[in-house]
Amino acid sequence: MEFVSPAVFEAVAAFFEISPKSVEPYGNGHINSTFLVTADSKRYILQKVNSNVFKKPHEVMKNIMDVTSHIRAKAISNGLDPARVTLTVINTRGGKPYFDSPDGMCWRLYEFVENTVAPEKVECAQDFYNCAFAFGVFQQQLADYPVSQLFETIPNFHNTPWRYENLVKAIEADKAGRALTVLPEIEFAKARKEFCKTLEKAHAAGELPLRVTHNDTKLNNILFDDKTGEAVCVIDLDTVMPGFSVNDFGDSIRFGANTAVEDETDLSKVSLDLELFRTFADGFIKGCDGKLTKKELELLPVGAMMMTLECGMRFLTDHLDGDVYFKIHRENHNLDRCRCQFALVADMERKLPEMNAIIKELASK
Repeated sequence: MEFVSPAVFEAVAAFFEISPKSVEPYGNGHINSTFLVTADSKRYILQKVNSNVFKKPHEVMKNIMDVTSHIRAKAISNGLDPARVTLTVINTRGGKPYFDSPDGMCWRLYEFVENTVAPEKVECAQDFYNCAFAFGVFQQQLADYPVSQLFETIPNFHNTPWRYENLVKAIEADKAGRALTVLPEIEFAKARKEFCKTLEKAHAAGELPLRVTHNDTKLNNILFDDKTGEAVCVIDLDTVMPGFSVNDFGDSIRFGANTAVEDETDLSKVSLDLELFRTFADGFIKGCDGKLTKKELELLPVGAMMMTLECGMRFLTDHLDGDVYFKIHRENHNLDRCRCQFALVADMERKLPEMNAIIKELASK
């Protein structure tokens, strides 16, 4: 549990128009430092933005303010409670949506969305559907937002050809002396060099539009009503930036429709659950409410394959570099993760006709 220094407590009181009674660590996020602030009758979420990951935190905050303002305006026009449809950033005494502490860190304060939960894992198909619908609605809410106004908070985050080139560089450098031990994995990635360019080519041809994307579409980045189980709002907006809708779809499939855990060593357990694929696709398409183009719908299965392959390449790159990015908990952990992702890609390739048929059926409803 992270220690809460008196300086944090004092900073909240000094910079915001609230009088905190308590400040305590909150949640289990791995990137930012998060605290629950209790002040009088209200609660807030205080976060210190990780400047090692987000090199320009002020651009992150500009994106968040613009996107939440856009969603909030639509909520109000539709008679909805804006405080439960999107995150509410609390301005400082000086009217800014963040404050810079003397040590150069960027801090922000959100209203706490009461009577909600953020589940860590999918317990049933309905959970996965609700997750899909929420991220689809997120696309629908921001379909008319001018995406060119957003900053790219992590450059090349889902640029798969760039990730492939990074892998090639890691193979050539072979910093940890492991390349000869992973030749099958290297060949798997190299055999899909041209596939890595699929989405970028579609975009260059004018077939795949840039949209506002979340880029971390996991279940625990959605708040659900603790009584009804319905999705309330999408959170963790740091990675909101221009991207492809099919990648947001694909990353959810990668984590949620795999029949095995992400670091499974028994690859016979790894496969794409087509029923879960159908469930998520159904929710996502309905949530988008007609905002996806015909080509975007066609490329949803490709997005699933692309995000899985990209993730596997990132794990393999880190394994070759000596495990410097992803935390590992055992020897060859990143290699195990890579193999699991590549096994899932291979199964997706086998099941691509079924995936395409499911999307075609759902899109025609």
